[in-house]
Amino acid sequence: MIQVSYQGEPGAFSEEAATSFFGTRARLKPREQFKDVFSFATAGSGRLGIVPIENSVHGSVHEIYDLLMEHNLFITGEITLRIHHHLMTFPGAKLNDIRFVYSHPQALGQCAAFLRKFGKVKTVAYYDTAGAAKMIREERRKDAAAIASTQAARTYKLKVVRRNIETNHHNYTRFIALSRRSAPPLKVGKTSLVFAAQNIPGALFKALAVFALRDINLLKIESRPLLGKPWEYLFYLDISGSVREEKVRAALNHLGEVSTFLRVFGSYPTGTTIQG
Repeated sequence: MIQVSYQGEPGAFSEEAATSFFGTRARLKPREQFKDVFSFATAGSGRLGIVPIENSVHGSVHEIYDLLMEHNLFITGEITLRIHHHLMTFPGAKLNDIRFVYSHPQALGQCAAFLRKFGKVKTVAYYDTAGAAKMIREERRKDAAAIASTQAARTYKLKVVRRNIETNHHNYTRFIALSRRSAPPLKVGKTSLVFAAQNIPGALFKALAVFALRDINLLKIESRPLLGKPWEYLFYLDISGSVREEKVRAALNHLGEVSTFLRVFGSYPTGTTIQG
């Protein structure tokens, strides 16, 4: 049986992503921080990880890009979850008595419109949505509520008092699966990579042209600071295709010639979307 680590407590959205992607064959291992997931997946064979990399409302999870650079892991798959946020309380708590709302910072941001109308409450950032629910249960807080999933409410026996409180109901999070071994598909799919360009006029244009010349679709581009070189950047790309396709290999070889650094994180099948 494989072991899969995810960030958060049981009931977290990452646990749902892990279950949906790996199925019942996986033994799930919750970890408190993203770096712990990477360390777990790096530590030995049969160990995998799954982490969120972007949200359709709040954008990329930048810490994940930095951790990908720090660890020798491959992206082997992806899955997207429709995110529903719910407000939950300790059984018997009264809404008028709620003074604090706990959740992960991204969840609080995704529910900002509801929270503005909810009343005079203080929002408190917590390390995890399910962790916030767990704290409400363990401390029997009747002056506080958590924003989390229905699975978290069931896990910690909390009462859902308001459902679907996210501001944008087209709220999706994409998760990536991590492994020490690559598993590129024969064709189609996606390839994720990072490169650095020379700090000269036209360098980025020339780098991206290697894909345009071969009719390879650029799905996403993200820049992050290049450590040790102020005002220079790494560029993270998702492109259509697999490294097993000749045109993709040719484009990557060409990119290697015009860039100062190149690393391929992996090719993997295009993921499914779980509506929830």
